[in-house]
Amino acid sequence: MQYSRSFDEMVSDGRDKMIIDIRDEAEFIKGSFPGAVNYPFTEFETHVSELKKDKPIYLICYSGKRSLEMCEDLAPEGYEIYSIRGGIYSYYSYLMKSEYSDEEASKEKCASIEKSIIKKFKKEIWCRFTKALSEYELIKDGDKIAVCISGGKDSMLMAKLFQELERHGKKNFEVVYMVMNPGYNRINYETILNNAKLMDIPVTVFDSDIFDVVEEAGGSPCYLCARMRRGYLYSKAKELGCNKIALGHHYDDVIETILMGMLYGGQVQTMMPKLHSTNFEGMELIRPLYLVREADIKRWRDYNNLTFINCACRLTESCASCGGTEKGSKRAEIKALIANLREQNPFVESNIFRSVENVNLNTIICYKTEDGEKHHFLKKYDEKGV
Repeated sequence: MQYSRSFDEMVSDGRDKMIIDIRDEAEFIKGSFPGAVNYPFTEFETHVSELKKDKPIYLICYSGKRSLEMCEDLAPEGYEIYSIRGGIYSYYSYLMKSEYSDEEASKEKCASIEKSIIKKFKKEIWCRFTKALSEYELIKDGDKIAVCISGGKDSMLMAKLFQELERHGKKNFEVVYMVMNPGYNRINYETILNNAKLMDIPVTVFDSDIFDVVEEAGGSPCYLCARMRRGYLYSKAKELGCNKIALGHHYDDVIETILMGMLYGGQVQTMMPKLHSTNFEGMELIRPLYLVREADIKRWRDYNNLTFINCACRLTESCASCGGTEKGSKRAEIKALIANLREQNPFVESNIFRSVENVNLNTIICYKTEDGEKHHFLKKYDEKGV
């Protein structure tokens, strides 16, 4: 028996049916299919008695993977039960298609999104974006920048910020909005393209086989995937005549990286606002959202009623179906740690951020220069005493 059905098949099923969203309550409240009830996956067993065997049951999760596993467990007990293929994103995809099918409504929505950036979120997002560009000299005259869009909230916002910069700032640079498809599933890929169309972002799309290569390599996929993605992005950007790629890492990514390096890597380092590429001569990486807080990005997203993919990695969709690949990760642990520290000290995040700007080398046991040379305090300790 096939336990997986598309969103359209569920809608066309005219029978009386149960539609159950098994995501956590917070995500359900943000939006779900009309008429769906929320039985979170972690509490689902307590609701089994409420399931009916005389009517079809449709389960909705994040990606369609967790719900399919549940269908395979419950169907042998006599339930006519189906998993919605593509999860909640198939529903969001349906909504987005409806939105941009009305050209006038689509234009109004896009205009509202753009207005929110320079009006409602001017202080939290627009000013911090332009401050990072200026403070770290991220853009120079004649630059051609590949703005890399993964499909998440951060990179999509970054693309809109660059559009606004072109309209309202000094036009001394060129931009290409670049989307790489490393092997996304159909729903995630369509979600990215639908959002780009809705937000009037003219994307340049190219394919790669990263997911296939990483899957064959086995082991932990994230490190290899990240390195390969970076290489493909540099290569395509250079092919398009760009000298820079822009990634959507934000302020919270920076402070989390600092703590992760200290607690798990035994080193003091940070995520730099810009880097020269070591493998692609003349290319640079810039991070224009360096001073923008993640909470403000989420507020902008929710204010505009936008839905972006959480994680499009095909290899970790089982994690995504539980609410995102960060759950249970080291980065999630660091996020929780920072949240706990913030309750005791509201300045803890800014202190972590500034800590790598206020390094006193005279109080460092040992440090390394870019060429790898170590400088130990004992080398000049006696000289200072004399």
